[in-house]
Amino acid sequence: MALFGGATVAHAQSPNGPARKRYMFAQKNPECPVVANITKNTDEDADVTGTYTHVCYRSPEEMLAEINELRKIHDWADSTYQRRLAALPPGGALVLDIRRQGAKNADPSLLTIAARTKEGKEVFTATPKPGFGRFYGRDLYWNKQLIPFIKLDPAVGPLTLVITDTRLRQQFEYQLTPPQ
Repeated sequence: MALFGGATVAHAQSPNGPARKRYMFAQKNPECPVVANITKNTDEDADVTGTYTHVCYRSPEEMLAEINELRKIHDWADSTYQRRLAALPPGGALVLDIRRQGAKNADPSLLTIAARTKEGKEVFTATPKPGFGRFYGRDLYWNKQLIPFIKLDPAVGPLTLVITDTRLRQQFEYQLTPPQ
């Protein structure tokens, strides 16, 4: 029994630092139905420890609908609309949302995002643009960033997103199921 428990801890342990607890079954995100949380990252715990890290996937169709709605609300020039359309990533985008203790710690460039298939093949890797966080409350600083993502093929199946934070020395894992 001790051998089994040791193997479980070694599996969940980050190569750089302390282990994050894992859910037995991936927990669906109510705000983003195609992303499920594998590592325990509840809002209350993360706000206390300054480790809040969430990711969401926005499809190109969803982003296009938002641009069209904003065009109706605002009095945009045609060039503004065309610029927004040209900047639309063809594969959609990951919305990275972090809260950290201290403005310097809320720098997204401290993170590395990797997406892997079930077989372990890495299909996407990115390091977000640098930036500082905005004051969020108490001693937390918030940073949110859109990261262009690859075009997803539903036949690939669910991808595992691993976000590695070099400052915290922790890994956050998510499961991304491509929309049909």
